[in-house]
Amino acid sequence: MADLKRVLAEGTTKRIGKKIKLQGWVNSIRDHGKLMFIDLRDRSGIVQCVGSDLPKVTSESVVEIAGEVSKRPEKLVNPKIPTGKVEVKIEKLKVLSLAKEVPIPLNTDGLDIDETMRLKYRYLDLRRKRMNKIVRLRSEVSKGARDYLHSQDFVEIETPMLTKSTREGARDFIVPSRHNPGKFYALPQAPQQYKQLLMVSGFEKYFQLARCIRDEDLRADRGYEHTQIDIEISFVDREGVMLLIENLVNNIAKKVGSKVKDVKFPVYDYKDAIEKFGADKFDLRDDSEKKKGVLAFAWVINFPFFKEVNKEDLAEVEDSTSGWTFTHNPFSNPIKRHLKQHLKGNNIGEIITDQYDLVCNGYEIGGGSIRANDPKVLKQTFRIMGFDDEKIEDSVGHMLKAFEYGAPPHGGIALGLDRLTMIIAGETSLKETIAFPMTSTGKTAVMDAPSDVSEEQLEELGIRMIEKDE
Repeated sequence: MADLKRVLAEGTTKRIGKKIKLQGWVNSIRDHGKLMFIDLRDRSGIVQCVGSDLPKVTSESVVEIAGEVSKRPEKLVNPKIPTGKVEVKIEKLKVLSLAKEVPIPLNTDGLDIDETMRLKYRYLDLRRKRMNKIVRLRSEVSKGARDYLHSQDFVEIETPMLTKSTREGARDFIVPSRHNPGKFYALPQAPQQYKQLLMVSGFEKYFQLARCIRDEDLRADRGYEHTQIDIEISFVDREGVMLLIENLVNNIAKKVGSKVKDVKFPVYDYKDAIEKFGADKFDLRDDSEKKKGVLAFAWVINFPFFKEVNKEDLAEVEDSTSGWTFTHNPFSNPIKRHLKQHLKGNNIGEIITDQYDLVCNGYEIGGGSIRANDPKVLKQTFRIMGFDDEKIEDSVGHMLKAFEYGAPPHGGIALGLDRLTMIIAGETSLKETIAFPMTSTGKTAVMDAPSDVSEEQLEELGIRMIEKDE
């Protein structure tokens, strides 16, 4: 076999009459006594192989097969697969890795299998056709975003994963510093402050596929970790950001073969959306469009800047001492006609922010705003939430300082890559679009975390465990 070059399953249709080498997994075995049929699977698809007197092999084993490609008899053609007109006559079969009986079935869509088992054996679960298709779809969505943004002169820039704990609307995951005993990093809830600092740096057009980590309550469409298509632009207004995103999303949809209901996304005022749909995220499709998997995008604009603190939400309680907290983002600008009102702190509940959300098929898939680039505006936002000057300086002092050195007007948005992929794939859980998601209780897939660490590690970090009251 050494002198044969590996051919993928899909390539067998162009090599009739030629000897080839295949490498992949045994998708299924059919033993007909003298003849054994093996469906071999690789990243390109499945091809039927047939032989006799073969070594012991099991389903999901990794094998190497050498043989000649031949046409199947007309009555044995399989129209369900691209390679259905050919088969490989096995001359030699080598078992590269013999598989035990798999603990979960892989020949179904997997939705009827217990989640705990699917995630425990996620490396097997990902072998199933549906999961493989979704992971590849996610890759295409990412590529579509990258390709379009690069074509529009955006610069892809990575921002730090170890950063400072700031008030951004959710609890931080914190990381102890070995070299600075008693001090902690925070994992980023979003690259919000860094991407605004990049605008001060003069890059003007930034993006990244950013990993964001928030200690939030878990649900089907939200986990501790998520990835967002993160974008920031200088010298732009709300309509400019919205037009860019419409073009970006339409481009992605075209690349992956999805149909968009309205290429020009309809725009709803927040108040009108609440009155018409009862919520600020809604589904504009009719029953026929839902069955066809049509994507119905829409914008919601003119949100209230502030809301009264929900006393049952500890993150909101911690973010405010005045009874008011932000609805979306404390780094936003109020709309122009409410700027003076904002700076004076008058009629706080009536202040409108220059915020825009993108919704699709009943989900919010993105949110952004025109940002505050005036330190007085940003400082006043935190004052409205009850922060004194010392707390403001501790939380966003670096932002206020940067804005004193020439900060361009700027705005941006973040689109949820997990959620967008989920909607395009027609799924209802984010877990189906993430290679190794967490369980609904925050346990990691495959690896057992969170887990204990050694006393030596804790001692080195200066951490002592204490009993926590129930």
